[in-house]
Amino acid sequence: MKTKIVIRKFFRAVIVTAFAFLMALHSYSQNNTKKVDSGYAPVNGLKMYYEIYGQGMPLILLHGAFNTIDLCFGQLIPELSKNRKVIAVEMQGHGRTADIDRPFSFETMADDVAALLKYLNIDSADIFGYSMGGSVAWQIAIRHPQVVRKLIIASAVYKYQGWTPETRSILPTLSPQMFEGTPIKTEYDRLAPDPNHWTQFITKMKQFVVTPYDFDAEKIKAIKSPTLIITGDGDGVMPEHAVEMFRLRNGKYMVDFGAVPKTQLAIFPGTSHVFVMMQTQWLLSTIIPFLDKA
Repeated sequence: MKTKIVIRKFFRAVIVTAFAFLMALHSYSQNNTKKVDSGYAPVNGLKMYYEIYGQGMPLILLHGAFNTIDLCFGQLIPELSKNRKVIAVEMQGHGRTADIDRPFSFETMADDVAALLKYLNIDSADIFGYSMGGSVAWQIAIRHPQVVRKLIIASAVYKYQGWTPETRSILPTLSPQMFEGTPIKTEYDRLAPDPNHWTQFITKMKQFVVTPYDFDAEKIKAIKSPTLIITGDGDGVMPEHAVEMFRLRNGKYMVDFGAVPKTQLAIFPGTSHVFVMMQTQWLLSTIIPFLDKA
C-alpha cells in the first residue's frame, strides 16, 4: 500500500514539473508563432478543434492522453511550421474538443482524424503522434493508409504489453484527485467546453488506458508509409518493444552496405516518457531530416 502511495506521489510530481516546464516553453513560442487558421470540424458527432500553422506539406500533430495542443507541441510548432503546414488537433474530450457519449478508442480517434483531413480537403499528410496519439497514428495507417505519407511514432506502442510493467501498474491508480493542482487540470479548466465534465473525463480515460489491446503485428508490418520510431531509454515503452516495432517496419542493421531503410529508430538517452517531448532539439534534429528525405 505504501509503495502505491509513493508511486502516485512521484507520478504527480513528475506531471507538475514536466508540464509546468512545457507551459513555460509554450508561453514563449505562442508569442512568436501566428496561426493561419483554427476552428471546429464536424466529424463523426464531434466538433473537433484544430489549429493550422505555416505552409507546405501537411503535418498532423496528435497529442498524448490528458494533453492539449499547447502542452504537447507548443515548443515544436514554431520550428516545424517554418517549412510545412502544421495541423494540430485536440481529440475527443481533450482541450477544446468536447467529449461525446462514445467510449474512447484508438480506432474511433483515427477515424476522426481521417474525417478531419477530408473536411480540410487534404488528400494525404505526414502524421506525428505522441503516446496515445502515436497509437492513434498506427490506427490511421492501418485503417486509412491512403491518407498517410510518413509516420512518426513517439513514445507509443502497438500493443498493451509494450508498456513496461511499472507503467501498467500505475494506470489503474489514476484518479481525478491525482491531477489536482497540475497544469493538466489547469488547462482543462481553461479550455474544456464543460469544465464540470472533469471527473467523468478522467473516469472514462482511466477505463480506456487500462484496457488491453493489440493492433496485430502483421498489420503493423503491412503498413507502407516510411516510419520514424522515437522513445526514451527510461520511457514507459519497453526498449524491446521499440526494437520490435522497428523490425516489423523493416528496420535493418548494418546499412553501410546498402540503401538507408525507410524506417528509423531513435532512442533518447536519460529520457522518460513525459520528458521525451521536452527534448526539443533532439526531436527537431531527428524529425525534420526524416520528413525532408525524399
